[in-house]
Amino acid sequence: MMLKKFAKLAFCLAPAALMVGCATQKAAPFDYTAFKAAKPASIVVLPPVNNSPEVVAPYSVLAQVSYPLAEAGYYVLPVALVDETFKQNGLTTATDIHAVSTSKLRQIFGADAALYVTIKDYGSTYAVVRSDIVVTASARLVDLRTGAELWNGTASASSAEQNNNGGGGLVGALVAAAVKQIIASTTDASHPIAGVASQRLLAAGHYNGMLYGPRSAHYATQQ
Repeated sequence: MMLKKFAKLAFCLAPAALMVGCATQKAAPFDYTAFKAAKPASIVVLPPVNNSPEVVAPYSVLAQVSYPLAEAGYYVLPVALVDETFKQNGLTTATDIHAVSTSKLRQIFGADAALYVTIKDYGSTYAVVRSDIVVTASARLVDLRTGAELWNGTASASSAEQNNNGGGGLVGALVAAAVKQIIASTTDASHPIAGVASQRLLAAGHYNGMLYGPRSAHYATQQ
């Protein structure tokens, strides 16, 4: 009787164990064949498409994506100059800019590749006893000479990674969450979190991440 109970329990738990195993399974390795063949040296970063409710999100993210790309070994066209060029040509929204053909972008900027960024989350989330700032963004690197996608990725960062309530019980947690919410609403507390997300998204050398560019000392080791 006892053996039957254990067998029944094991049968019930098997699907759950399988689900956990699948949830923790490492993502399949990215195919870098096209990336390595294209060998992009220069990148033009397009203004990000903003799917968050925060109007400052595109400016915050755009201001911080050049650094990890430059550190990775690429020449990045100055984002302010790129943004002004689009405005001078009557393109003021990111969705319209992302719709411009790759051949036209190549003709205007002369870059090897373009980075298309989309912001999913930017700002604070409030849930009873805690208030967290979350920034999530995805990016696609496209060869402007052929129109082929070379790489894509998604990254996220949250203030919850640094949270430490330090006791105080429920009242203390409520007060701390309210204070954080007020600070976030009166200052752009999301900006440094966006920097972390941008670094995670575009830094080279990690699993399924960007490859090193030709200006990096690590470039030759990955070819």
